[in-house]
Amino acid sequence: MSKERRVNYRYSISFKQKVVKEIEEEGLSHTEAARRYQIKGAETIRNWLKAFGKNHLLNKTVRIEMKGEQDRVKELEQEIKKLKIALADAYLARDCAETIIDLANEEYKTDLKKNFAPDASSRKKNTTQ
Repeated sequence: MSKERRVNYRYSISFKQKVVKEIEEEGLSHTEAARRYQIKGAETIRNWLKAFGKNHLLNKTVRIEMKGEQDRVKELEQEIKKLKIALADAYLARDCAETIIDLANEEYKTDLKKNFAPDASSRKKNTTQ
């Protein structure tokens, strides 16, 4: 089995700018430009227009939504922001508590986490009752 070799074309910046200029100034269509310069790929020229052009020839997407939809999106964004702040506060409180426990362990030479852990035997008694 022989593999066909694929040819990759690399275009210079000046060539891309020339094609974009012809499209913008001469009114050449994307298809005509692709045919004239033998450019393959459906999005190639559109990408060049985005990068080097004035963007006035690209299709624009207009989104129309109801007022309630807009408000709902804003509400959800605000809720996400509040939740992120609450999560950051929780992380900060947890880190502070761990620091305090570590300082207390050093000061009193004990292991508070180990001392406050519920005893396994007491858990068994509570579950059997």
